[in-house]
Amino acid sequence: MTAQSTPLEIPERTRISDKERTFLTGSRHAKVFVILLASMTVGAIILMALGNNPPSAGAFCLSRYYGLDPVEEAITSRAAQSAGRWNCIEIYYSGTKAGNIEQLASLGGLANPEDTNCHFVICNGLGGDDGQIQTTEKWQRQYPIRDLNAIRICVIADGETTRPTDFQIKRVEALTEALHRKFNIQPESIYYLGDWR
Repeated sequence: MTAQSTPLEIPERTRISDKERTFLTGSRHAKVFVILLASMTVGAIILMALGNNPPSAGAFCLSRYYGLDPVEEAITSRAAQSAGRWNCIEIYYSGTKAGNIEQLASLGGLANPEDTNCHFVICNGLGGDDGQIQTTEKWQRQYPIRDLNAIRICVIADGETTRPTDFQIKRVEALTEALHRKFNIQPESIYYLGDWR
């Protein structure tokens, strides 16, 4: 007699008990929670390591940008403005990592912020809101700087270790566009820094 072996039949289970279901979903929730917690911790560590040097192509917050004062408001002045008064625009770095009108005047040894050698200051978040346009007294009175008919825009950055922020770049572009339209300044008469952007 030969013994025939029959395959072992495993009965199919069509139902999972409530106890097993609770264990499986609870286990899945725990895994998701642990992964989420670990990724948030790693993200927080990276952000703290970056400190005040965010990636140059980082996130851009449109709502914060639109919360800044309108450019048209910044270019108004107390003194009368004439179309032929200004013939060019110069954009330059402050040479500092932080600052605003008052701090630039102090660093330059000036007694009054109104003596600064620019018409506008574009802040970087360290001394004024990121992208904030500060108007100097020279612009308010429509005074030239060194007897030139150039509108001077100072961007708070040193150009080496601190570069212009996304907000600063967009605000400089918006400001130069508004000045170009208002005073009929030709695009070839807008002088950006050699390494702008």
